[in-house]
Amino acid sequence: MDSEQKKRQELEELIAQLENIRGRHTQLVSVYIPAGFNKDAVVRQLESESGTAENIKSKATRKAVVDALDRIVRELKNYKVTPPNGMVLFCGNISEKEGNQDIQLWVNEPPKPLNVRLYRCDQIFVLDPLKEMLDITEVYGLLAIDRQEATIGILEGKQIKVIRTLTSGVPGKVRAGGQSSARFARVTEGLAKEFFRRVAEAMKEIFFDMPKLKGILVGGPIPTKDEFLEEAQLVTKLKKLVMAVKDIGYTDEHGLRLLVEASQEDISQQELVKEKEIVQQFFETLGKNKEKAAYGKEKTLLALERGAVEKLLISKKLPKSEIKDFEDKAENIGAKVIIISTETEEGDQFLNLTKGVGAILRFQIE
Repeated sequence: MDSEQKKRQELEELIAQLENIRGRHTQLVSVYIPAGFNKDAVVRQLESESGTAENIKSKATRKAVVDALDRIVRELKNYKVTPPNGMVLFCGNISEKEGNQDIQLWVNEPPKPLNVRLYRCDQIFVLDPLKEMLDITEVYGLLAIDRQEATIGILEGKQIKVIRTLTSGVPGKVRAGGQSSARFARVTEGLAKEFFRRVAEAMKEIFFDMPKLKGILVGGPIPTKDEFLEEAQLVTKLKKLVMAVKDIGYTDEHGLRLLVEASQEDISQQELVKEKEIVQQFFETLGKNKEKAAYGKEKTLLALERGAVEKLLISKKLPKSEIKDFEDKAENIGAKVIIISTETEEGDQFLNLTKGVGAILRFQIE
């Protein structure tokens, strides 16, 4: 497990812990500091908020909020600068007894750059921005194109971002005065091919070295999108990543949104296909070369202890504490970890056979 995966796991555990906490009043403080933001400016803001909190009428709430803010400020003063991805701090009175105080503090440096700045006192901790961050596990390239315009973007989690817009200069159906039909058609086709070439070059520049690119979605009117894929000479790597081609009538940002909506089944199916493939690989190994597979907690733990595991498969149905324990052991020997859902028939079969954990081995252990 790499450092980003480890941070994701820590964040998942933190969210699971904090979302069950409810304050008796507005005594829970959430602070988000974006990547690159001056943490000293946040310290000054919170010191000011602490002064303002002195005006809270309820003595218990006033004390809880002031103490929480003071504790966050003290924690922030331990940092010289904001961590590279930003940071979140949660603090407040979590005592379930009226009149008692139990101030607790949680600090997290997220796995991805944080772009939210926030300060809030409430009866719950603000967790939605972090939950959205965890949704971003892969990126899909987007292209909406017709003969006049192309918009290139990405789908990252639930966010659609426009990266570049290109225009073609291809004239409409009306010919300039004096041009013959044949000449007008030749000019138009030449401009269209040149436009397709420029779009393909832009896609190569944007997508070729994008590490988390899982696929490319292409949309546009009939037949332009198909002409583009035939004529543009996309590099082989990107052409193989085209996973859906959809009919849409817009080529602006709205077109990208329509393209994503039309491709939801393709996106979900791709993830399910990957899961099916790894589970099928496990079952094939178990059937044809059973010495190179292990399943069940006891045998899989033995394989991990001996450093024999190449790929560790864990059902999402296992308790989080067990998943973490297996992941930590796999990380220590450089084994790849794959979490298996139960949304497929293969995932259910894996859970039923293995009781939730299995492995493909580097070498035989018995």
